[in-house]
Amino acid sequence: MARTIRVLIVDDSATVRETMAEILSSDPEIEVIGTASDPYVAARRLQKDVPDVITLDVEMPRMDGITFLRRLMAQHPIPVVMCSSLTEEGSQTLMEALEAGAVDVILKPRVGTQQYLMETRTQICDTVKAAACARLRGPSRTRKARTGPEPKLTADAMLPPPNAGAMAQTTEKVVCVGASTGGTEALRALLEALPANAPGMVIVQHMPAGFTAAFAKRLDTLCEVSVKEAVHGDPVLRGHVLIAPGNLHLLLQRSGARYEVAIKEGPLVARHRPSVDVLFRSAAHAAGANAIGIIMTGMGDDGARGLLEMRQAGAATVAQDEDSCVVFGMPKVAIALGAAQKVVPLDGIPAEILRLGGR
Repeated sequence: MARTIRVLIVDDSATVRETMAEILSSDPEIEVIGTASDPYVAARRLQKDVPDVITLDVEMPRMDGITFLRRLMAQHPIPVVMCSSLTEEGSQTLMEALEAGAVDVILKPRVGTQQYLMETRTQICDTVKAAACARLRGPSRTRKARTGPEPKLTADAMLPPPNAGAMAQTTEKVVCVGASTGGTEALRALLEALPANAPGMVIVQHMPAGFTAAFAKRLDTLCEVSVKEAVHGDPVLRGHVLIAPGNLHLLLQRSGARYEVAIKEGPLVARHRPSVDVLFRSAAHAAGANAIGIIMTGMGDDGARGLLEMRQAGAATVAQDEDSCVVFGMPKVAIALGAAQKVVPLDGIPAEILRLGGR
């Protein structure tokens, strides 16, 4: 029997600590080894017992989460998932946390409907399990990715499979990118390397609602391309990047001679919303050979089947290679399915986009 993922919860709220412990303990693959009310208590606990993953609050007394994260990464790197309430200031701070080495971010659990609580539990547990598999910048504990027999909806929940007859190829290309764990920093590296006239791009990055706007704003200040959180009806234009808003699906659609995006509600697909499979299937429908599909670092298999559908519709398809992935999950499944025409390292993806996009 595989050893469980051991988690330490660090949060100044006793209610949040209790709720997080209850959520994580409900997953048989996860064991909560303890909780801490602030980084000092956590540091003393770490001297006795090192967990596989830490969930870390952003705002705490005596020492904030970002400071503790930076010290932890410098001295004893452990996969960290940052936990925050949904505020504009908090979302900006979480961007700093991701740049400082956090593997992923989650929203603090709150009271809601039964469906909301079930989806929140799924997303929190999956994020922690993905973090346990992550490659860190420093020495880390390695662990094989786990796959569970949990039922998942496919992109059929949002739109039917693409027809065999894909749209004829034109000169203008649209790039569709999917990423999950480790994707925030991978996407930053990708977009920073692109020129201002790069092909239009749409991105699904698994991230909670409210954080994608701050993520897009941060990237927009760093890149030559223009980056924004997508709004329903936004056109896909050369030199512009649209990022799917958290907790909503993003679809590509044709509008006359141009492409635009549709933002839709819907169920979790491949255990995610937004789902890469939904974006990729919509690209197979709307763009066919005019599309370029790229699947990047991430846990699980979201996007793998959609990338195959894009390739079958005539699109060029690329997967990030294992060595440059934080978690080699989504690209691994896509490669195994034969969905990727080419496998390249992260620093080679910008050149592929420009080559395939005709620039």
